[in-house]
Amino acid sequence: MFFQIRREFPTPSMAVFFSLQALDVLTTLIGLRLGASEASFFVGRLMNLGPVAGLLISKVFAVILVGAALGFRRPRVVVFLNYWFAALITWNLATIVTTFAKL
Repeated sequence: MFFQIRREFPTPSMAVFFSLQALDVLTTLIGLRLGASEASFFVGRLMNLGPVAGLLISKVFAVILVGAALGFRRPRVVVFLNYWFAALITWNLATIVTTFAKL
């Protein structure tokens, strides 16, 4: 009985998801302007179309993924993606600070 206690899983937040997407685009563009490079192979290839275009296309894929997760009733995927993008933005900010410190 003690081991069957189940913790409540956070409710997926679309407002948080879209805010994180905007912050990801903003921090990526700032990092690129300071001379940092895109770490993701997929997004880096998309950026051959241009930084803004590549980022926007990658965000369309993210929205499609979230739409599919909600359509298949998998809200935990949205929560996972929110944590993932929060970590990614933290990485971007660390890269910006490191790159800015070198200037």
